[in-house]
Formats: sequence, C-alpha cells, structure tokens
Amino acid sequence: MSELTSTRIRDAAERLGLTHLPDHASDLVARAEAEQLGYFDFLDLVLGEEVELREQRRFRNALKLSGLPHHKTLAEFDYAFQPGLEPRKIKDLATLEFIDARSNIALLGPPGVGKTHLAIALAVAACQAGHSIYFTSLDDLVRKLKIAEATGRFNKQLNALLRPSVLVVDEVGYLRLEREEANMFFQLISRRYERGTMIITSNKSFNEWGAVLGDDILATAILDRLLHHCEVLAINGPSYRLRNRMNLIPGSDMTS
Repeated sequence: MSELTSTRIRDAAERLGLTHLPDHASDLVARAEAEQLGYFDFLDLVLGEEVELREQRRFRNALKLSGLPHHKTLAEFDYAFQPGLEPRKIKDLATLEFIDARSNIALLGPPGVGKTHLAIALAVAACQAGHSIYFTSLDDLVRKLKIAEATGRFNKQLNALLRPSVLVVDEVGYLRLEREEANMFFQLISRRYERGTMIITSNKSFNEWGAVLGDDILATAILDRLLHHCEVLAINGPSYRLRNRMNLIPGSDMTS
C-alpha cells in the first residue's frame, strides 16, 4: 500500500469516525490477502471490526453509568447451591424476551441466596444486548426522589427513572418506608407500568409488603401493577455469603 493511499484511508476513516481502521488498515489488508478474501468479504471484515469496537465501547460506558455495584454474569451463578431454582427458568429469562414484552421480574428470598446476583446478571446481559439499564437500592431511590422533591425537581428525577429499558430496584423490604416515601415508589411503579421493565429483589413475601410500605392499600396498588406482567422467582436456599463460614461452626450442617 502506497504512502499516499495510506494517508487518504486514514484521513477518510477519521472523518467518518472509524477509529479502528486508521491504525489497522495494513493488518486488515494482510489478513485479507492471507485468507484470500473477496471484495465483499474484506468490506465485511473492515466494517465488522469497527462495529465490534464501537459496541464494546458503548457497553463499557453504559456499565459505568448503570449504577451497578459490580458486574456479575449468569454463568457465575451456582445453581448447585440453590437446587430449588430451575436453571431452565433463568435460561428463558436470559433470552431477554421479557424486556420487549415490558414485563417485570421479582426475585424473592432471604438475604444471601443470590437475588441481587441474578438481577445484576440479567441487567448486564440486557446492556450487552443494547438495552439501557439502571440499578438502585430502594433506599437510594427514595432518598434521591425526596431530595428532588425538596429542590423542585421531582418530576425531572421521576422522568429520568422512566428512561432505562430495565430498572433494577434492589433490597425492597430491608427498610420500612414512611407513607410519603411509599407514595413516591408507587408513582414510579405506576409511571413505568407497561412502559418499561423492572427487576425487583426483596427479602419479604408479597403479603408482607403492606407492613414494609406502611399502607396496605398502597401496597396492593403497587403489587397490582408490578405483578400484572411479572415472572416471580422464589429462592429459599442457604446463604452464599455464609456457606464457607458455616463449616467453621461446630455441629453446623448446611444440608439441614
């Protein structure tokens, strides 16, 4: 490749925003020659690498803005430790059809059984597939809404929470809400109803939500919308976080 041609390719690629091509044109040509690629195959190779690089950059940036506390995958989940959870159900959810259907997922169970892991893993899979995601605990969510209300930005903050295709609300039930806080949560659930997917994790059964939200009627209204289109998974196995420590306790039996 002549220096003049190389310069023209670099200039054109930079003007088109093709960030991978300028520094890899020679390598791509050498690969095409070695594999005896046709013109269309070579063009497919060049564009494919640009798309992959751009998608990787989008994925990394989206994860940074997602609020996720860490990044877990479904492949890391230990089904053997939670035999009551059917892997088939998780594999069905991994197709992400629930996002297109604007359905919700509720993960219920005691602390440490993997609810948050599954919620995060599904959110990461959704992000990788090009969906927008956001993660928050219920406590942080309510705190942000209260601050927004006090500064006259409540509707703006609420609208921001409507934008993600998938909104993960973690730890519903760990702290009891005041009625005003529960009403803010209701407004979010109501506004997202059939407009966007929510993934909820909770250590409380649904019949305990009235006590958590401080109002049985409000809890019923929230659950009515949340559960209308919802996959509910109850995980009642032992705690992941305690599995190694239990062996240190004399007489403990993890299978009991």
